[in-house]
Amino acid sequence: MSFVPNLITLGRLILVPVIIYLIGNQAYEAAFWVFVAAGISDGVDGFIAKRFGYTTTLGAYLDPVADKALLVSIFVSLGMQELIPFWLVILVVSRDVLIVGAVLISWLIGFVVTMRPLMVSKINTTAQIAYAAAVLAVLGFAFEAHVGTLLILGAYFTGLTTVVSGASYLVDWVRDVSAWETDTGSTQQPSQDREGN
Repeated sequence: MSFVPNLITLGRLILVPVIIYLIGNQAYEAAFWVFVAAGISDGVDGFIAKRFGYTTTLGAYLDPVADKALLVSIFVSLGMQELIPFWLVILVVSRDVLIVGAVLISWLIGFVVTMRPLMVSKINTTAQIAYAAAVLAVLGFAFEAHVGTLLILGAYFTGLTTVVSGASYLVDWVRDVSAWETDTGSTQQPSQDREGN
């Protein structure tokens, strides 16, 4: 039964193309409810894994991938239709690309990454989820006249926390890698040919 949380997470990952399709076809109300279902599944798989001790290495990697794939797909889909500020889409995508890039570089140099959950990152994730849900709800249920200002403030708050969260992760990563290189003496000097390029 330890595979159950991972199956739920995979189900959430499968919802990514569904939401992209719904947003692309302007079925915003349906997209909102699918997003809500995805959010519920995130809580359910986490509860099952912790409550019954079904935590796995696969789940530790798969869960954040599913969450980010879902959020990024929503932001990009809404941005392509000019329903949210494009600068916010750039910030959200760039943050995740930079973090993934840092992980890949760490893997290439043999550094084991320990992703510590930062408070600002938790705030940012909550802000992204709330903002995405609010936009889909506004589009799906047509009550934008009452929340226009809140959406603008939400966009700026989400953008701010995205920048701070990404910068915090990168600063921690650079510090950790530098300390690791110092402790292990693994700093590699570029070859003369590379220096000349």
